[in-house]
Amino acid sequence: MRYELNRAPLTIEAYGLDISQFQEWLSPDNPEKVDFASVTTNDVRAWLASLAKAGDTPRTLRRKIISLRALFRWMMKSGVIKSSPIRDVPLPKISKPLPDLIKPIEIENAILNLEKEEESSFNSMKVLIVDMLYSLGIRRAELIGLNDSDIAFNKGEIKVTGKRSKQRVIPVPQKLMDKIKDWQLLRDREMEKPENESPLFLIKGKRITPNQVYKIVNEALAESTARKKSPHALRHSFASGMLNGGAEIDSVREFLGHASLATTQIYTHVSLNEIKKAYSAAHPRSSQNKK
Repeated sequence: MRYELNRAPLTIEAYGLDISQFQEWLSPDNPEKVDFASVTTNDVRAWLASLAKAGDTPRTLRRKIISLRALFRWMMKSGVIKSSPIRDVPLPKISKPLPDLIKPIEIENAILNLEKEEESSFNSMKVLIVDMLYSLGIRRAELIGLNDSDIAFNKGEIKVTGKRSKQRVIPVPQKLMDKIKDWQLLRDREMEKPENESPLFLIKGKRITPNQVYKIVNEALAESTARKKSPHALRHSFASGMLNGGAEIDSVREFLGHASLATTQIYTHVSLNEIKKAYSAAHPRSSQNKK
């Protein structure tokens, strides 16, 4: 999964935990001695039934089935087993809820409230994080992974590394670029950087963590009426703002780094100039370019 499929570390960890859980269920006293070649379809179904009874959701059960499918598929390729005991076990159907959206006025108010707080390097970072997540629609992991070298001030662009290490370049409003530059100056004056790294966002000398980003966003959006007040909700709100403003779905998909958006299956490459044009014309905060 890591070297051939280039899966994300968290995905690999989740698969490993699922398989370990299955081993422990098969043999609580000695899970490491489980003979997978002797596992039957009934064993798999019984395990899934026990999980469902314990309250696991269809989404969780679906992932566990996918984890076991990967394991037994590898065993077949390796010649350990001749057929997969999970081959005939269907994936549970899951409903796709509508994405959580935050009203643009609520996001703008959240940013204004952050800007009114007592000046400090931490508060400056909070403002920039919320602004970047909403203005650019990047994922939390993409924000965390940003380095100083990814920012091209002369071009008004940043390079983002998304899922499966896929990179894309997206335009940044000039006012937001100015905020990034101001933050870098403040950070370098007050904080130490880790050796051999140049992360954009630091807390106590270390690259900011997913939990820290979530907490910053969640607290900033405390007064929002949205059910979920998360970095991903800001990403959904970005996409909604673009589409409601008249942007083509292919431009939005390219901006977000998606292979597809909603039910669309066709992936269309859009030039960077077209992306910039769509962003400038559609996104609520893109007007900063004109100020």
